[in-house]
Amino acid sequence: MTGKAEQYEPVTLGEIKELAGVGRPTVSNWRRRHDSFPEAVGGTAGKPLFDTEAIAAWLDERPIPDAKPDAEQTYGERFRLRLRLRRLVALKHEAESSERLITQAMAAIAMEGEGQDWEPEYLPDELVSDLAHADPRIVQAAHDLIAGLGTAGQAADSVLELAERLESDLVMDTTPPVVVELVSALAGSVAAGPGQPSVINLCAGTGELLFGLNDIGGRADIVAVESDPLRRKLLLYRVFAHRSTGVDICARPEELDTLRPWDQREFAPEEAPWGFPSADIVLADPPYASGERDRDEDGPLGWALETVRRLNPGGRGFVVVPSWTLTRPRAMTATPTVVMREELLKRDAVAAIVQLPRRIHPFRTGAEHALLALRRDPAPEDKGKVLLIDADRISRRVGGKWTAYVAELLRAKHSPVAEEARYVPVSAVGPRGEALLDGRSLLPAHRLASPEKALDHFEATLDARREASVALPQLKEWVGNLGVAKRPHTDLVRHRKIDEHLKAGQLKLLSGHRIKESDIGDAGLMVVGREEMLGALPLGERRIAVEDLARYPQAVTTERGDVFLLTEHEVRTLVDDAGGCVLLTPVQGLRITAYRNYLTDLAKGEDVRPGNLWIRPHPLAQLLRAPRNQQRGSGSLVRRVSVRDMDLPQLPPEEIAELEAVLAETDRHRTEVRRQLQALDVLAERLAAGVADGALSLRRKPGQ
Repeated sequence: MTGKAEQYEPVTLGEIKELAGVGRPTVSNWRRRHDSFPEAVGGTAGKPLFDTEAIAAWLDERPIPDAKPDAEQTYGERFRLRLRLRRLVALKHEAESSERLITQAMAAIAMEGEGQDWEPEYLPDELVSDLAHADPRIVQAAHDLIAGLGTAGQAADSVLELAERLESDLVMDTTPPVVVELVSALAGSVAAGPGQPSVINLCAGTGELLFGLNDIGGRADIVAVESDPLRRKLLLYRVFAHRSTGVDICARPEELDTLRPWDQREFAPEEAPWGFPSADIVLADPPYASGERDRDEDGPLGWALETVRRLNPGGRGFVVVPSWTLTRPRAMTATPTVVMREELLKRDAVAAIVQLPRRIHPFRTGAEHALLALRRDPAPEDKGKVLLIDADRISRRVGGKWTAYVAELLRAKHSPVAEEARYVPVSAVGPRGEALLDGRSLLPAHRLASPEKALDHFEATLDARREASVALPQLKEWVGNLGVAKRPHTDLVRHRKIDEHLKAGQLKLLSGHRIKESDIGDAGLMVVGREEMLGALPLGERRIAVEDLARYPQAVTTERGDVFLLTEHEVRTLVDDAGGCVLLTPVQGLRITAYRNYLTDLAKGEDVRPGNLWIRPHPLAQLLRAPRNQQRGSGSLVRRVSVRDMDLPQLPPEEIAELEAVLAETDRHRTEVRRQLQALDVLAERLAAGVADGALSLRRKPGQ
C-alpha cells in the first residue's frame, strides 16, 4: 500500500529524520553507507532535496527493530503515515483550532466507517452537522489517511494521536499507551462470543482504555461514560470509525441506572426497556486535577468506589489513580481520601496495588500514578490480603517488558523478588503484624522492603574490613579489633516503622523551616540545609543571628544527639554532636526523646545502664541509611523517601550501645581523614593560584 506519495513535495534530510522517527545521525549513516539510498533531486549541497516516493520505497526495505505486532513494521510505513498526518496538521490554521480540526477529521472518518451504512435520518445530529460544516481539504486529507492505512478505525486512532502535535488540551487526559497495554493484558480478551465479559468504561475520555481491549467489535454489552461534551463526541465518532456502534455512550454514571428503550427514542410496546448498571469488567482513568486535593469529597478514589459498586459478582475493575491518594497517612481527623481508601480495604475490594513507573504520563510530569486492581468477590485464598507490586522498580530491572511481567505476577500471585511484589494483610496478624489498615501509606515502594538479595553480609563485611586495613594502615589495629559474627537463624530480628516510634513518643520528628536568604549570614546559630547535607558547603559556614531567628516563631533549634535527614534521591544523615542548629527545609530531624535524660544522668555521674536507651544517635543515623530504607523512594521529579515509612531493627540495648561506640569511633576517624583531605585540597588550590598569578615558582628539594 503506497498511497499517493507523488503528490508530496520533495523532503530534506531533516524531514526524513522526523517522518521516519529516527535520529539525524541515522539518516546520515543510511546515506553514507548504502549506495542504494536515493540521489538528491534538487536543493543545495548543504540542504539536498529527495523524491518523497523514492525515499518511501527505500525505507520499505528497512524493518523497524522490535516493532510491536500492531504497529508499523517498516520505516516506510511509518514515513507514509506521518507524511499523511503532516498534511492534516498543516490545515490547523484554516480550521481555526486544533479541536475543530480533529472534530471535522473524525466526523469524516466516522462517515467512512459505519456511518455510511446508516440511513441519514438515523445518524446523530452532531455528526451530520460537523460533516456539513467541515473544510473540504480536511475531509480529503481524512479520506487519504483511510486509503493509506486501510481502515477507518486506524485512521481515527491516528488522528487522535495528533493531539500532541496540534497542541490540543485533549492530550492532557489521554491514558499512556503502556498503561493501556497493561490494563488490556489484565482484562483479557473481550471479543464477541458466548460468555464474554461485559464492560463499563468510566471516565472514558476518547476511548484509549476501551479500544485498548483486545476486540470490542460486534459487542452490544459495552458502555462508556464521559462527561466532557467534546470528548464524548470524539468517542462517538471513534465508535463509528471502528464499526462498534453497539457501544453505548453516557454522560454521567447515574445514567447507567436508568432504564432505556432499545432504539434510544421511544419504548416499543413489545419490548421491555433495559439498563446497564453493572458489568464484569469496569475501567476508569479519572482526569487528574492539579494539586493534591486530599479533602475533596469526589476525589479520585471516589471513582474506585464507583467501580466496585458497578462490578457484577466475580467482576474485576481497573482504576488509575494519582499516587498521593495512597500515601496520605491517617491523622486524628481522617480526610475524605483516607476514608475512601479505608472503605475500599474494609470491603476487601482491593486485589492489587500496582505502583506505575515514574513519569509514565508525559504531560503530568510532577505526579506519580498507581493502578488499582479491584474485585467484587475475592477467592478464599485471597481474602484479607492485597498484592503490592512496585512496577517502577520492576521497569528499571526488566525495561520495556515490565507490563507483561506485572500481568504475569497478577496471574501467578507470586513474585520471586520480595521487594518488587508481596502480599500484605489488610488487618494485623499477630501482636505487631504489618497491616494496610494501620493508617500509613499504601504505596508499594513505601511498604516493600527485604534484606539485600544474593549478598552474604558476613563475607561482605570481612572484605570491607580488609580493604579498610589496606587503605588506612594507621588504623589497621583498630579495624582488626572489630569483631564480626553471624547472627543465629533462631535469633529473629523484628522491625518497626519510624511512624510507630513517633506515635509511641520514642522519637520526635523535627521539620525544616523556610528562612529568607537575606537573614542568613556568617554569625549566630549554625544553619543546616540541603547544601550542608550534600557536602557542597561546610557545616558552620552559614549561620543566623538570634534576633533574626526571632522573626520565625515556628523555628526550633536542635539538641545534642539529634539526627539530620535529607531524603531526596537518597537518604543522607548527620548526627548533631553539639546542638543549637536551625534546620532548613527540606532537611528534617529525628530526636530520641530519652536521650536528653540520658545525657543529664551522664553529666551528674549517675549510673547509666545500656537499657536506658532503646536507640542511640549514630546507630539511628546509619540504620536509616540502610539499603532497605533507601529503596522506599517515590516521586516523579524528585525521588523522596518517607521518613515515617522507614523501619528500624529491634535490637537489645547492649548491642545498640556496642554499635554506638563503634560507629562513633568510625565517625571520628572519618572526620580526621576528611580534615586531611581538606588540608591537601587547600594546599593544592593555593599552589595553583600562586603559580597562575605569576607570584610563585615551585621547586622540590633535591632527592625528592
